[in-house]
Amino acid sequence: MAELFEVLMVVSFGISWPLSILKSYRAKTTKGKSLFFLLMILAGYAFGITSKFLSGKITYVLFFYCLNFVMVATDIGLYFRNLQLDHSETTA
Repeated sequence: MAELFEVLMVVSFGISWPLSILKSYRAKTTKGKSLFFLLMILAGYAFGITSKFLSGKITYVLFFYCLNFVMVATDIGLYFRNLQLDHSETTA
């Protein structure tokens, strides 16, 4: 039962990432984004993944941690793309 609630927590957090990625892609700017926040969230998911391996409790929950990790990493990638776009806009 505890795993179910853990999945619900991770899925609840994960629901917002596709929307954030889409917003980052369309906005083409870093305005309103915090790299520090994104990195802290990424670290949190990395810690969650690591805890699963260290505890030996590798279950289906791990998939959701990994999925969220990939989505946050994608948003970070878009942050750096948008940062370049911001810089090229100011120099043009």
